[in-house]
Amino acid sequence: MENKEIVKEYTKGDFTVVWKPQKCIHSAHCVHSLPKVYDPKAKPWIKPENASEEELIDQINKCPSGALTYYIKGEKMESTMGENTKIQIVKNGPLIVQGSLDITDEHGAKTLENKTTAFCRCGASNNKPYCDGTHKKIGFSDD
Repeated sequence: MENKEIVKEYTKGDFTVVWKPQKCIHSAHCVHSLPKVYDPKAKPWIKPENASEEELIDQINKCPSGALTYYIKGEKMESTMGENTKIQIVKNGPLIVQGSLDITDEHGAKTLENKTTAFCRCGASNNKPYCDGTHKKIGFSDD
C-alpha cells in the first residue's frame, strides 16, 4: 500500500514555497521566525508575498524537518547538502537526518528523501517512520 505524498505550493512571482505536510514535525520555527508569512489559523496559511525572497530562503533553509523547500522558476536548484549524511538527535524530539536517503517501508514502497528528514523516536507518530510532532503531546522525554 503506497501513501501518496501531499505537496502544497505557494507562489510569489517566480518564487514558490513548497510545503510537504507529512514531513512537518510542527516545531513552529517558521511561525516564530516569519509570523506574517506563516499563520496556521489563516487560509492559505502560507503567504509568501509578506516577506522578501531572502527572508523566505533564510527561514526555509532552517526548517528542521525539510517540510518546507522552495524553487525559483527557470533556475536549477543545487543541493546544499554535502557528500556526508548528518544525524542529529533533538532533545525530547525526533532524529533529524540530513542527506540523500533511499527509504523502503514495511510494504516495500520506496521513497527518496533529499535534504532533511525527521524520524520519530517516541513511537507515537501517526506518520511513522516520520515524526509528526506527537512527542510534544505525549510528553516524550530523553530523561
